[in-house]
Amino acid sequence: MTAPVPVAMSATLAADEEFARRRLAGERVLFLATGEIGLPVLPELGEQLARAAHRNAYGPVAGTAQLREAAAGYWGRRGLVTDAADVVCGPGSKPLLFALLMAVGGDVVVPVPSWVSYAAHARLAGLRPIPVPIRPGQGGVPDPAGLRAQVLEARAHGRNPRAVIVTLPDNPTGTIAGPETVRELAQVARELDLVVISDEIYGDLVFTAGHRAVSPAWFAPERTVVTTGLTKNLAVGGWRLGVARLPAGAAGSALRARLVSIASQIWSSAAAPVQAAAAYALAEPPEVLDRVAASRRLHERVARKVAEVFVAAGAELAPVQATCYLYPDFEPLRHGLSRVHGVNGADDLARLLSTRYGVALLPGTAFGEGGRSLRIRAATSRLYGESDAERSAALAARDPLALPWIKAAVDRATEVLTDLTAPIRSAR
Repeated sequence: MTAPVPVAMSATLAADEEFARRRLAGERVLFLATGEIGLPVLPELGEQLARAAHRNAYGPVAGTAQLREAAAGYWGRRGLVTDAADVVCGPGSKPLLFALLMAVGGDVVVPVPSWVSYAAHARLAGLRPIPVPIRPGQGGVPDPAGLRAQVLEARAHGRNPRAVIVTLPDNPTGTIAGPETVRELAQVARELDLVVISDEIYGDLVFTAGHRAVSPAWFAPERTVVTTGLTKNLAVGGWRLGVARLPAGAAGSALRARLVSIASQIWSSAAAPVQAAAAYALAEPPEVLDRVAASRRLHERVARKVAEVFVAAGAELAPVQATCYLYPDFEPLRHGLSRVHGVNGADDLARLLSTRYGVALLPGTAFGEGGRSLRIRAATSRLYGESDAERSAALAARDPLALPWIKAAVDRATEVLTDLTAPIRSAR
């Protein structure tokens, strides 16, 4: 009998469950561990879901024509002309990504750091992840030179890498790989005949107008799959709906056929009412665009303020350009953290912040970093309020940082990091 593949529970979902347990126990917890977007459902979007509640039949495996047309339009407005026939939907972008790895086959290159599930997906599919570090400040995209070297070495040893995953914009770093890095990656992928799987679920959460992340599909359209969903831009992760844009042409059609066959055996079809709501959202009527813009402004104000707190404490941090994620590096404080607190890696640091201060973050090891790394990820999206009324107020506020509950969270982060680093600074 073949032994089951050893896979740990998703670090982000495990953190969510731990947070719920501690809150129920009455503990004071500043929760910065996971990227659940803490915002209420857009009312018009909720109405679309309710109107479709009677849709209880199975639908096409690839998704309804209405949804696929809406997704094609969504990408078309972003410069990626798309045929609805090349769109496949699923119950979340996460299962779509897993099914895509199965459909492509072969080992898969993943960036370091990268989202917690990419490497786990590869192992679950019976594949092997090949980690390649990013360039500084170019999160989500493996360094193209490193990609070439690692793939050639793997093939020289009899392995069969066939795909590379990128994230644009990036989780966990909150940065965006520049167009030149993306172009180089696409060139290497073409040279080595790799499929590029581009996870662009954060694409609508870029802070600066005119700085949209550039997709590899611009440079290597014949081999790039693009995925997105509603989880981040519209804060409906629990609805589980993702879409994938497959390449046009013979190779893309063959990949689509394999993907749809896998989907037919795993999820049959995504929930019909959710597909109806998603079609409305992806068509981007004015109220959807307004909500996404308000969310983006809120993420920017809060994430950049918390980033200032980490930098003031002595951590290194690439400027956050999108999302609600920060990836501070405490390497400049290594000696003092070890001497004063017995901290020698990110696991130690995250444990200390959790147990002593009640601050929940994720260590860099959850994102593929080595054990001695002192990088941690902070997500600011759960700071917007405890109720829908508070979260709605945060969305509407001219200055969300002045709201008492957000100010209290930022003040608590400042207090904790000051207490953590003050003995280190005084000893210098």
